[in-house]
Amino acid sequence: MNPQVTRDAYGVPHLQAGDPLTLVHLQGANAAHDRAWQLEYARHRFNGTTAAFLGADAVPWDTFARQARLADTARQCFDALDSSTAEWVAAYVDGVNSTLPSAEAPEFVETGLTPGVWEPWTPLGIWLAVHILFAGFPGKLWRTHVAQRLGDEYLQLFTAEGPVSSGSNGWLIPGSSTTTGQAIVAGDPHRYIEHPGVYQQIRLACPEYDVLGLAVPGIPGLAHFGHSGKVAWAITNATADYQDLYDEQLRRTGSSVEALGPSGWAPASLHTEVIEVADADPVTIDVIETERGPIIVDHAGQTLSLRYPPRVLKRLGFEVMPRLLKATTVDELDAALEDWVEPVNVVMAADVSGGLLHRVAGVVPQRHAANLLRVVPAWDESFAWNGWHPMPRRDVTGPIAMANAREIAAPLGVEFAAPHRHHRIHELLTARSDWSIDDMPTIHTDTYLGSAASILDRLPSVNLSAEAVALRNELLSWDRRMDATSTTASTYAALRKAVIARLTDRFSILENPDCPEIFAPYLDTLAHVSFALENLLESADLDITPIIQAALEDVAAGKPRPPWGETHQLSPLHPLRTPLFTPTEAPIDLALSGDHHCVWSTSSLPGFTDITLRASAARYAWDLADRSASSWVVPLGTSGLQGHPHHHDQLPLWLRGAMIPVVTPQRATTESVAGNAASD
Repeated sequence: MNPQVTRDAYGVPHLQAGDPLTLVHLQGANAAHDRAWQLEYARHRFNGTTAAFLGADAVPWDTFARQARLADTARQCFDALDSSTAEWVAAYVDGVNSTLPSAEAPEFVETGLTPGVWEPWTPLGIWLAVHILFAGFPGKLWRTHVAQRLGDEYLQLFTAEGPVSSGSNGWLIPGSSTTTGQAIVAGDPHRYIEHPGVYQQIRLACPEYDVLGLAVPGIPGLAHFGHSGKVAWAITNATADYQDLYDEQLRRTGSSVEALGPSGWAPASLHTEVIEVADADPVTIDVIETERGPIIVDHAGQTLSLRYPPRVLKRLGFEVMPRLLKATTVDELDAALEDWVEPVNVVMAADVSGGLLHRVAGVVPQRHAANLLRVVPAWDESFAWNGWHPMPRRDVTGPIAMANAREIAAPLGVEFAAPHRHHRIHELLTARSDWSIDDMPTIHTDTYLGSAASILDRLPSVNLSAEAVALRNELLSWDRRMDATSTTASTYAALRKAVIARLTDRFSILENPDCPEIFAPYLDTLAHVSFALENLLESADLDITPIIQAALEDVAAGKPRPPWGETHQLSPLHPLRTPLFTPTEAPIDLALSGDHHCVWSTSSLPGFTDITLRASAARYAWDLADRSASSWVVPLGTSGLQGHPHHHDQLPLWLRGAMIPVVTPQRATTESVAGNAASD
């Protein structure tokens, strides 16, 4: 079979080849064609070389990437791969290198950047850079900061029970609760919405397998979401804690450095690197690594090392990716996932024989409970790692919901998502037993805000102005749905914002922490008050009633609020701050329904802005009865080239919660010739 690319009406690529190596080479070439700038930016990002074309604003990330040893860790993990997986990854890289040099994108013109040559370990480096902040180690910086400013008794005051940077919904409906008698797997991963998007819809077919799903551009295979026709799988972030920060003591001895560990002073590695900066002088940094891990903070008298499993084990779990493509049952998926490392995920899967799977996959170290909360001393043996946690699993006896809540992953972390999305999805799933694949958007787009009770149930009933009484009555009669057309939803958001502002004022002592610039957003008091609002409202140390009353009066005295969607708008991110629409394109109203704790999760920073940066990076609904009945959607489109017809042609559907059909080979329209991966 000659390599062939066909595309459906939305430009989704369907790749076919005669064997897995030719196919993965074709996948690399296709990714380089469709997402050239995105791939090259990702390569520079894990290498810590983005400041060379983005300027001084990128120096903090480049410093972190180099000091965390991302590129070196990727190389070590690649070198440790078995020969078959290494050959498979290298074939993908060869495919990228066959196409990327000739690819075009306006970002290359704007920055003067010329695509470089990918090393065999580049996909592993991209994977590391995407996920290094997933396990939330900056939260330990925040908790340590809180303890230093307020005391140890406040260490968990700001428990958010909500991921600040990522999250996902997922659900599995067994055949006993569907109209077809076969399972449905559906959900939506939540991430920052970027253009181009973080996921690429794709189908990969060769004689050994035929799988469709959501690929990460720059990464071979389908790591997280796939459907082979016989078995389908999906994940959510387990919100596990598997990275630690150690307080280090260093001493210089001439040109070398030593670190104090449990056994005394021991040599640490040291070298310098130079970060090139566009339109500015180069920046020279020290790269130091102790027996715990690389130093990522050496600032204001604080020296911290980061210990994370890929660096310790020299493994990422890439061996799993080709095995997932070949799996035909949940048992085969389960066996493959035993070697998964990064990130730690909750997995759900189903096959056409009735097999069901619900487990956690990844690696989490066993260690002292304090390690999970704060920075711990490097010289104390009590805080060393001591083996690995067994990964939890559960039998599936009915519909299951995943939404980053404690649930199955509870033994593996300390801070999880608030339970509202999980409870709501479970409530919807168990309300009936005749689900069909066409019903899935009703779950994806549910806008009920369970967390609204934390404020609405505390609204005072006395000593209110007439305007505040009317506002209180409006809010209490509200259906608590964050619909884009609702003015009451917008009014509630304004009240929440006013409450958060007053609570933030109570914690002014936490403002202005002295930390490296890259971690400043993670130590922002307003952000932490916003996401920990429910926990703070329960605190016995705060007199909440006057705060809510004053906020209610302020909102009541203000101007009437516009519909929620007028201020709750999508704002996709781009490293060059490139607008979503070209000057010749008609802009689209980017109004969004939903909110952070809705199933339709569209997250802003509640105390600061209504603008949405984080939402569903894709939606999917896998039908085990008939794969061709499945559906999916991404926020923008398949092409990373601004102005391309498929750059954001899925956006109008995504905004209203609709999806597009998964097109099988029989329904695909061939728009390319055999062997030409780059044809449109």
